[in-house]
Parts: sequence; structure tokens; C-alpha cells
Amino acid sequence: MKENLQRFFNTIKNWWKKGVLQQASRITYDVVWNIVLFVMIIGVIGGIFVGGIGLGYFASLVHDEPLRSEASMADDIYNYSETSSIYFANDVYLGDIRSDLYREEVKLDNISPTLVDAVIATEDEYFHEHEGVVPKAILRATAQEFLNSSVQTGGSTLTQQLIKNQILTDEVSFDRKAKEILLAMRLENYFTKDEIIEAYLNIIPYGRNSSGRNIAGIQTASKGIFGVNASELTLPQAAYLAGLPQGPSSYTPFTAEGELKSEEDLQPGIKRMKTVLNRMHDMEYITDEELEEAANYDIAGDFIDAVPSSTDQYPYVTYEVEKRAKEIIQGLLMKEDGVTEEDLAEDDDLRKEYAERTEKELRDGGYQIHTTINKEMYDAMEDVAKNYSDYGYAQTYTATNSDGEEYEVTQPIQAGAIMVENNTGKILSFVGGRGFDEEHQVNFATDTKRSPGSTIKPLLDYAPAMEEGVIQPATSIADYPQSFPNGGPPIRNYGGGNYGIVSARTALANSYNIPAVDTYLKIIDKDPAAKYLEKMGVTSLTESDHTIPSLSIGAMDYGMSVEENVNAFSTFGNNGKFADAYMIDKITNAEGDVLYEHETDPVEVFSPQTTYLTVDMMRDVIDNGTANYINSQLQNTNVDWAGKTGTSNDYHDAWFVATNPNVTFGTWIGYEKPASIDHPYHLSYSQRNMKLWTELINASAKVDPVLVTPEKRFERPDGIVERSYCAVSGKLPSDLCKEVGLVKTDLFDSRYVPTEEDNSLIKGSRLVLKSDDGGSSFSKGNGIMFNPDWLREEGYDDMGDFSMLYPRTETDKWLKIGIPASMSSSGSSDDD
Repeated sequence: MKENLQRFFNTIKNWWKKGVLQQASRITYDVVWNIVLFVMIIGVIGGIFVGGIGLGYFASLVHDEPLRSEASMADDIYNYSETSSIYFANDVYLGDIRSDLYREEVKLDNISPTLVDAVIATEDEYFHEHEGVVPKAILRATAQEFLNSSVQTGGSTLTQQLIKNQILTDEVSFDRKAKEILLAMRLENYFTKDEIIEAYLNIIPYGRNSSGRNIAGIQTASKGIFGVNASELTLPQAAYLAGLPQGPSSYTPFTAEGELKSEEDLQPGIKRMKTVLNRMHDMEYITDEELEEAANYDIAGDFIDAVPSSTDQYPYVTYEVEKRAKEIIQGLLMKEDGVTEEDLAEDDDLRKEYAERTEKELRDGGYQIHTTINKEMYDAMEDVAKNYSDYGYAQTYTATNSDGEEYEVTQPIQAGAIMVENNTGKILSFVGGRGFDEEHQVNFATDTKRSPGSTIKPLLDYAPAMEEGVIQPATSIADYPQSFPNGGPPIRNYGGGNYGIVSARTALANSYNIPAVDTYLKIIDKDPAAKYLEKMGVTSLTESDHTIPSLSIGAMDYGMSVEENVNAFSTFGNNGKFADAYMIDKITNAEGDVLYEHETDPVEVFSPQTTYLTVDMMRDVIDNGTANYINSQLQNTNVDWAGKTGTSNDYHDAWFVATNPNVTFGTWIGYEKPASIDHPYHLSYSQRNMKLWTELINASAKVDPVLVTPEKRFERPDGIVERSYCAVSGKLPSDLCKEVGLVKTDLFDSRYVPTEEDNSLIKGSRLVLKSDDGGSSFSKGNGIMFNPDWLREEGYDDMGDFSMLYPRTETDKWLKIGIPASMSSSGSSDDD
């Protein structure tokens, strides 16, 4: 073996001396190097080839993607919906407009830095370094996709997620992914990192809030889950929210009903929170101590209790504001486009288009809708309406469904009320009903139209007649059996019966129908419905309403809403000027720019003199007329109220509307499906409504006594004088009128003070009415009696029974007046 090894080494030595080994090494080296070089060249060429193919494929995927400008991308990125909000008066937050997704925008300066750190650690650890994409993450995700790996890590940066949510779609395809990459890199050229993270945090979904509503954006999530602003989030809270977007439905702590999930169902979200904390620790955003403390924190204790949505808590206000806001927003859109109401009326498709645009704008436009509703007053009224115990009894009736099957329906007496500030038209508060019905959403203060009954008398009969110079409060009107003109039905008084010769003041105070019709017929040819009623905001009149005498006592084709009636009455509280009622004070956009602001533009309807005389007559309604009951119920009886009661046909509706120098307030009660509310009860139907009115006023006065129950009184304007008159004719007193004791005093518009002396009485042969327990009889003799010529002038000569001219009050004085024997068809009996 030793010899063999010696020979081997000698051979090698000889080869070395002869250069054989050196030559072989060079050949081997050259061969190996050439092979390596060849492989490298092939690799480079292959890489270029593959890269070219990849780039070509990428180019083919994005070839139809337009080259977006910075402005275009900014429009798309910031074009996220934001929930519109409603505010009570004085900027008191009410709630959000109903929407499929609730979102409130917030600036990065108002977001906790801890939350930003948590999001970056969880979603995009290289956010501050990359330029929109992370290549290795994309390659990893692509490989996983090709290999159909069970583990899908994803390759999207925050920038890519922003692009996907705001510009592209959720479609899973290479085409969409390629465009996402291209646009992400382009976005990074235009936007700063702060702008990108701010936009991302405003668009990302966060599950549900404590009202069970779907939410997006960190501010909405912070307030809706923890009840704090995004700037106030603690480390555990920030970590919890940062983990939500990976699985909003799984990790959200609330159910669709707004209830807190069970302890077991909360665990996935809590586990996710701890994962976020660990990632923050790995990136050295938090210390060991902060990690331990936050991971052991009882985050469930921070979840807020269920909060009713504005729709649940204030349904009447929310729906009413939405309805009115749509009208305003649609008007703004139409004005911007140069479209008119006539255009919509002629084009159904155009009308539908604007309705849809308006709906979307309202839900997602981020509007701030400021109303006139006083929250405290509204809450106080709601409490009264809910607990009021004297509405009366519910009624059961039989209805038939679409299949012809009969079933029973029980309906309670409903109520509507509204308060308006006289000089501005602000709707301060209202009662929409006794409980909102989500199914058919009826607001009994604003939607339903019912016969106004006798509340129409001051609006349409007496005030217009005084404005036209036809009557004054002292004008004498005979209440005796009459029928509507042209063969119409008999005119019946409330409660039946007749009341003889009364003044207009007395007729209004006691709500006599016949004098009201008589007064209206004197001015009907002037179309007071158009000249006065429509001028005071009544929009529901039909063509026939303008011509029928029965409108004078409230008979209308459609009726009036509580809002219309109260709004019209507020004209008397505003010195004869009508200020149209409104509920939306202003609308601003998300940036706070005012898009709409209400401007009050009062319209003069009545002169100050007519207004004051009407107010003074309606004071009598409360002092000694049909509304006298409220004085026993009001807590403050020193307020200068003037009002009117009303009852519709068959006792379907009861009204009371009254005004004072500051506000006008009215209530209505009735069944939704009209039926008589006059049933046996310890209070009459009218008293039940007036008691509701007083309880609502008493409650409102506790909220704002200066506004609701002012100490000031209506000021008597110049041109109002006090004069004596004869109660028989309404003219200046004659000696005979003085002799029978029927001289009275009242207020007059100085332009219409009577100038003629009473001619209703003369002396002569007469029949005198005697009344005793046994009945009435006439006796013949000489003395003061009605003047036959005056009776003929007034159209009383054919009435037959002149005893109907005697009023039910002051009979001892009126019985001194006899009936001309020559005109009497009643028999007579001598005293002697």
C-alpha cells in the first residue's frame, strides 16, 4: 500500500512538472464558467421574457383604465356617503336620518394616534415606507391564489383597500387587482400618507352600533360602540376597533336589534383585539406593560347600552322632518338644474328621477337639518299625550279584507296638536298622535284633513265681514229657523233650537250657526275663501268649496289639517299678518355651508282694527262662551287668550284653537275612521278636547313660561272706539230703545261706527208675549213694538212667528217690545 501511494504521488508530481494538471484545471474552469454564464444568460433572458409577458399581461388588464387626474381621483376618494342628521331648535341633536349605512366624517387631527397605530400595525405594517403596493406581499398572495392555498394572507395595502372601496368594486379577479395596483401607485403620487389614512378611516365598515344600525367610519364606530369621539379612544378601545374591519359582522359587539351579544359571542372580537395588541407590540408601538394591561382589560365593560334610534325615539318628528327636507332638497336640485315644477308635471320619468336623487341626497348627503322644534316642550307634550286619561272610549267596528272576510277593528280616539309662534311661523312643538304606527305613518297634526267645524267662523265669516265693512261686533243678527239658499237643507245650530236677535259677538261666543251663515252670505260674492282663507295658508280648498254657503260652518270637500287651522289662526295673534308655518329652519352640508335657510315673509290679511275686534270677540268665547271650561283647567288664567271651539257634523271631530300675543295653539280629537265621539262620559267630547288643550299648555308653560304664557296683552290699535248701540238693530240708540233698556256698548272700527239712529221700535197697537209656567200667550194693547217697516227691511216680515226674534237672554227687557198686531198671525187674548 505504501509503495502504491508513493507511485501515485510521483505520477502527480510528474504531471505537475509537465503542466498536465494546470491545463486540465483551466479546461474544467472554462467549462464550468461557461455553463454558469450560459445559465445566467438564459435566466436573465427568461426573466426578461417572463417579466415581459407579465408586464404585457398587466398592461392588457389595465389597458381600458382611464388616466385619472389628481382632481378626478380626489373626487372619487372623498365621494363617500355621510349620514344626514336632524337637530331640534338651538342645535340640540335629535338623531340621524334613516339610512342603510350610518357614517360621520372626521378629520385625522380628531382621531386618536393610538387608533392610527393600531390600524397600521394590523392592516399595513409598511404603510409609511411603500408607494402604494408591497411587491413581496403581492407575489405571496398571487402564489397562494395559483396554488389554491388554504392560507390566504392577502396582499392589499391600506392604499389598495381605499382604491377598492372608493373607485373599484369587490370583484375577485386579476383584472380588478391589476387596476387596484396601478391606481394605488398613482394615488400615492397625489395624496400624502395622512390624507390616505384619513380617507381610509372614514370609509371602512365597522359592523353595527348600539342601535343595531350598520355603521362605517371611525367616528361613527367610536360613538356608536363606546360612546366617545374618535379622539378619545383608549388603547384597548382602539385595538378593538382596529380589528373590526376584518370581520365586521363577526366581531361587532351588537346584534341587529342593538342588543349586546352574549359573552360567548363577544369572544371572537375580544380575541381579535388581543391579536391587534400583539402586532402593535411587535412594531414597538406599545411596551410590554401596555400590552399586558390592555390585553387583560375588560373591554366589554366599555360597550354602551342600547340607544334607540331617532326613528324609534322621535318617529313623528323624524318622519315629518324627512318629508319636509325632501321638498326643500328637491327644490335645490331642480333650481341647480334649471328644472321647474311644470317640467316635472309633464314628464313622469323626470319626476321619478328627481324623487330618487332627492332620496339618495337626503340619506347619504351628510346634511345637517336644523328644525324649529323645542325638544323640552316636545317631550313635555308627548308625556301629556301619552298619559292623558280623558280621550274617551275606543270604538269597535267591522271591516272587510280583500278576500271578503269580515274582521273587527278597535280604534282609539286619536289626537293632534300644534303650536306656532305668531310672528315667525315657527312650529315650536306638536303632538302627532297617541302612538306612531310604522305601517301607515299617520301624523294627525300635519297629515289628516278634517272638517274644521265652527273654528272656521272667525277666519271666514266674521273677520272677513268686518274687513269688508259689512258687520261689527255689535251687529244684530236674527237667529231663527232658516235653510240654505236655493232649496238647501235647514241650517241647524249646535244643540238645536234658535236664539233670536243676537249680536255678532254673542253669536260667535256661543257658536250659533245661523248668524254665521247669514254673515257669510253677505260677502260670499267676494269669494272670501280665496281672498282670506287661502291667503292664510289653507291649501285644501276645492273649486266647489268657494261657492257653497255651508263652508261658513266648516263643510269642506277635504277639510283642514291641524297645522293649517292653527297657522291660519296665528294671523290674529300677529296683528293680521300671516306668517306661514315652518319646521325646518336651515339645512347645511357636511362642511357647514348653509344651503337653505327659511325666511319669514308675512302677508297682510286683516287690518289691525279687524284683527283686534276679532280677537276681542274670541276672548268672549273663553270668558263666557263655548270654551269657558278651560278657565277651570288652566294653571295661569291671566294670559290673554282668544280662541274658538269647533265640532263637525255628527260629532266626528272636536277642535279648540286659541291665540295669545306670542303663540297660537290648537288641538283636535277624533277617530281615525270618522265616527261620533259624543258618547256617555263624565266629560263632554268638547270638554275632553279642551282639557287636553289645557294640559298641553300647562306643560308647555313650565318649559317656557315667557313665550307660552306672556304677561302682555293684545294691544288695542288706533281706530278702535267704544260706542253705545241699540241691541235690537245695532244702530245708534233711540229714545224707545233706551226706554226698554236695550242700550249696550261695544267696540267698533271707527270707520264703521253706525251713523243712523235705531228705527226698529215704534209705539202703537201691539201684541205682547207673555210667558209663564203654563206656556206662552199674547195680549193686545198699546206700547212699544217692532217697527213693521224695519221688519220688512230686515226680511223678517214673512217669518210667521215673530216670537222667534226674542233672544233667550234678557227676556224681561225684550218682552217689553210687542209685535205689530197688523203683522201677527198668532192669536191674541185680552187681559181684561
